[in-house]
Amino acid sequence: MPPFSPAEIEAAERIMGITYSARERKQMADNLEGQIAMAQARRTIMPLNDSPTASRFDPRLSGFVMPNTADRFVPGSGPDIPDLPHDADDIAFAPLTHLSHWIASGQISSHSLTGIYLERMSRLNPVLECFATMTPELALQQASIADANLAKGEYLGPLHGIPYGLKDLIDTAGVTTGWGAEPFRSQIPETDGAVTRILQDAGAVLLGKTTLGALAYGDLWYGGRTRNPWNLNEGSSGSSAGSASATAAGLCGFAIGTETLGSITSPSHRCGTTGLRPTFGRVSRAGAMALCQSLDKIGPICRSVEDTAIVLDVLNGPDADDRGSIAAPFHFDATTNITKLRLGYLPVAFAQGATPVDHAALEMARSLGMTLTPLTLPDLPYPALMNLLYAEAAASFEALTLGDIDDTLVWQEDNAWPNTLRKARFLSAVDHVQLDRLRYTVMQALDQLFKEVDVIIGPFSTGPMLIASNFTGHPCVHLRAGFADLPSRSPGGLNAERLVPPQNTSAELFRVPHGISLWGPLFDEGPMLCVAMALEKAFGVHHIRPDFPR
Repeated sequence: MPPFSPAEIEAAERIMGITYSARERKQMADNLEGQIAMAQARRTIMPLNDSPTASRFDPRLSGFVMPNTADRFVPGSGPDIPDLPHDADDIAFAPLTHLSHWIASGQISSHSLTGIYLERMSRLNPVLECFATMTPELALQQASIADANLAKGEYLGPLHGIPYGLKDLIDTAGVTTGWGAEPFRSQIPETDGAVTRILQDAGAVLLGKTTLGALAYGDLWYGGRTRNPWNLNEGSSGSSAGSASATAAGLCGFAIGTETLGSITSPSHRCGTTGLRPTFGRVSRAGAMALCQSLDKIGPICRSVEDTAIVLDVLNGPDADDRGSIAAPFHFDATTNITKLRLGYLPVAFAQGATPVDHAALEMARSLGMTLTPLTLPDLPYPALMNLLYAEAAASFEALTLGDIDDTLVWQEDNAWPNTLRKARFLSAVDHVQLDRLRYTVMQALDQLFKEVDVIIGPFSTGPMLIASNFTGHPCVHLRAGFADLPSRSPGGLNAERLVPPQNTSAELFRVPHGISLWGPLFDEGPMLCVAMALEKAFGVHHIRPDFPR
């Protein structure tokens, strides 16, 4: 390799956002080759997607004490659950608490319930494009096993016989796991992922693999664009696009999503579902596509808050096959007196960009009797943390970039993965280390907030919490709070979720859900979920169904 000229180095400085002197450029011109040669030598070793890093992210700061509670689940639903409805739609849209009761009490068989969902899937999936792969034979087989076990008196718990959808980046033995991306659309794993095994052991019935935006971003995948059931002219957002769309449309009892930065909460916001992003490390990611190993999380998408608690209770547990896994108890008591909880909010998040529904949600929370406390976060460059995500994602899919395979992805816009991963090659390793230090500072900042309050409430995408809490690993639940009349929104990423009054007043408006987020302390989702349940009841809108052909 010939020496670099000072002019070439000066041009590179612009990309890196730095400036050197002429003397400094001349000094390094002759000895950059060794640095580049070492990088090229490393590229001869291309790690697999599931190859772990030596370093691992741990959200716990020095002095962290795990909540002093044992595994305990106290449900909120009880004898007021109605008998099985006659109408199939009423059954399909019922919350998991009802479905579980009806199966356990023998009012409906898993086989019959699975048949209801399979019929809806065959009829509505061509419209919504929310299932990448449907597994009707497997589903009916698993349902029959669930019914046979129940007939023998073997009841496996609240997910026994419940049909669900699994995001198509979690491995399923013998069933395509395509990651939403063209290069992997024929990928068939030989073994199940950890979550797949856990749910099968709990008696759940796999209806199929729900869609995701290619490589876990957006709602555009190799088979089309997953639709929002409330407005078929727009996508369902992503990346757990199919899981939210299918759950909102009554095509499954519940679904599994994943989140790196908004991929559970964003589609839940758009489709009106309830999405629970657990604390980082609580749920095993073994056998799931790695996008960012220090950020990826797996959690449920449901039609009610208590449903998400039920699913998380099943999924919770350590796994030696996931280097990010952390053993922690899951304590949920739906009878908790929330008036004794301290609820915090960031005034800055309810300023510019917040909607009337956001403000109404805050006032509703105030009316529930909790102590409401305004909070502030340090003035830090929270969006800068995104470069950590870009670097990890670029490393996860380096082979696509360096092999020019990224050109096969359908979504090629400026903010899509191909261009983002290419640009990430120019990120500075020195900046990366400093960003990791910034991340630690943000961890300290959020830790301080949760010394002042038990739960925080705020809009989905305004203020710093979406980015900050994902990088610190704190849990979040997002639930429907009301509705807004909006024109069709742009597809894809998070910016599409910033709900502002439409500029084009002549555009057709659609009545679509609008949600609110709650955040809790590390490994202490219970109080957060109890506040969410109280708000869900007070809002009184979670049961409203999308009005599209059923």
